Amino acid sequence: MAAFNSELPKCDANHVALSPVQFLERTATVHPDNVAVVHGPRRLTWRQVYDRSRRLASALLRHGIKRGDCVSVLLSNTPEHLECMHGIPMSGAVINPLNTRLDAQNIYFCMKHSGCKLLITDTEFSETLSDALSKFPPNERPFIVDVDDDLCDPKVRGKKLGSISYDELLANGDPDYQEAAPPDEWDALALCYTSGTTADPKGVVLHHRGSYLNALNNAVTWGM
Repeated sequence: MAAFNSELPKCDANHVALSPVQFLERTATVHPDNVAVVHGPRRLTWRQVYDRSRRLASALLRHGIKRGDCVSVLLSNTPEHLECMHGIPMSGAVINPLNTRLDAQNIYFCMKHSGCKLLITDTEFSETLSDALSKFPPNERPFIVDVDDDLCDPKVRGKKLGSISYDELLANGDPDYQEAAPPDEWDALALCYTSGTTADPKGVVLHHRGSYLNALNNAVTWGM
């Protein structure tokens, strides 16, 4: 067999695990002061989004989240949601984005089936989430982190269900945390669920490499 056809062992000189998180790092390096997020009066640059995402990853690890643990999010289209999409994978955990239109039974099923350790949720969904959480035995309920969005309509804003807010969680993170590429690019990055229209929802696992290539394909398609 020719030398170029023989398998070479992976090392730092010839291999870097792919992860879509790398896009955020690159953007924060190339365009650190460009506005990344506009949310009402709030403005965040790419550097700030990257810094807050790294702080979130560190805070999750300090809370006891480990590689492969599931962290669920039930969030509207907010800056916190964007940070979760990057910060949770940075920690080595698996993000489980919950559909905000699900009823309590399906939210419960997804969290129970995924083995959710921690849930970051918007107070907008407190009523439905309260019903979902009531189905858990007390010792199996995930740790709850509240996001109280200033732009949320007061008519639908509910009570806080957790013992800590998102900003308080971030305050526990290391601002100098340096994320590393996943040990294996085939590690799970996200656990999504089908709609469950005819039966219980089915879990669909997305890995770092596949998510990276999908993001890269979209960037090329959109001419980014």
